[in-house]
Amino acid sequence: MTIAKKQSLEKLIKKKMLRVVGLMSGTSADGVDVAVIDISDKSLELIAFNTFAYPAKLRKEIFMLFQPQTARLDNICHYNFVLGDMFAESVIKLCKIKNISLDSIDLIGSHGQTIFHNPKGNRYAKKMVHSTLQIGEPSVIAQRTGITTIADFRPRDIAAGGQGAPLVPYADYFFFRDTKRYRAIQNIGGIANVTYLPANCTISDVFAFDTGPGNMIIDRLVNLISNGKSKYDRGGRIAAHGNINKSILKEMLKHPFLHKRPPKTTGREEFGLQYADLLYNKMKKLSIPNEDMVTTATAFTSESIAKAYRRFLPSMPDEIILCGGGSHNNTLVKMLKNRLCKTIISFSDEFGISSDAKEAVSFAILAYATIKGTVNNVPNATGAYKAVILGKIIPA
Repeated sequence: MTIAKKQSLEKLIKKKMLRVVGLMSGTSADGVDVAVIDISDKSLELIAFNTFAYPAKLRKEIFMLFQPQTARLDNICHYNFVLGDMFAESVIKLCKIKNISLDSIDLIGSHGQTIFHNPKGNRYAKKMVHSTLQIGEPSVIAQRTGITTIADFRPRDIAAGGQGAPLVPYADYFFFRDTKRYRAIQNIGGIANVTYLPANCTISDVFAFDTGPGNMIIDRLVNLISNGKSKYDRGGRIAAHGNINKSILKEMLKHPFLHKRPPKTTGREEFGLQYADLLYNKMKKLSIPNEDMVTTATAFTSESIAKAYRRFLPSMPDEIILCGGGSHNNTLVKMLKNRLCKTIISFSDEFGISSDAKEAVSFAILAYATIKGTVNNVPNATGAYKAVILGKIIPA
């Protein structure tokens, strides 16, 4: 294997245009998203993107790490390096498929795979300690590719008093801000989050938070009703044939997270397997049809987004830009359009970044800011007491 030509950090800092790879593995843990962008202070172009799915056995092992009851210390250590190797291999594969020279890549920004996120914290020695943990060892990525790698973006924000999430708002500000339109960038991944960009905004005007579940509950219910044959509701087809169970939906909308004021972030700890399995068992006992289960969960995502806008945004946006896997769920998109009928709804694809590539691109943007010495958290979004430079740099 050819290892990329090394560049000094000094050269990377001075170089005006960088070719950066962004790596992302989200709460759904489907695989590694790899995006290649050319970026400068004033421009961004998506060069290539692909997702490399995890083998079924590896995905199962990753899910074991999400649960404190099944996450063994030796496995956390082992899969940290396994995923680091898989992330590196994914970069090499994409470059080969798209005929991109590995030598042309200046920098890699890797989000890693979150296995536990604890922004609420636990008490230690009379002090509340907040924490987060992402695996996918960046030293392995840098060593295998020969490319300087930046990773572990979340811990620095937590060290500065923030929740370590959401981090994408900086990238949203970089790419989507507009001089005239008030925009909401709505990502619907496993978890759904919004970035609010007032017209002609500065970074201090940006406001963002997690709105609640995205695809996470829907995916789990589909997996259960299909006996493991399906991982998600492709195109929202199952939800399209069901009915919303209004009493269950009303109960779901009482979840404390939805009523908590921003800054706030959530994840599997609140809307993961335990929540979804309890919901499934409850609906099963009530003899609610399978399609209705999925439709109700889809409505929960839609309603939680719409209600979050009305409760917490300074004003309703002129335009909502959808991205993430949930933007392919036609039933979910239709529900959102019905609930937010006075607002233009568009997709990130229309701006040159595919919905699927958006988060990987975001971590490439974050890595670019880090190497340039630019602060890249958004205190209004995370609750940090100061703006800081995120990420740990592993020189090639």
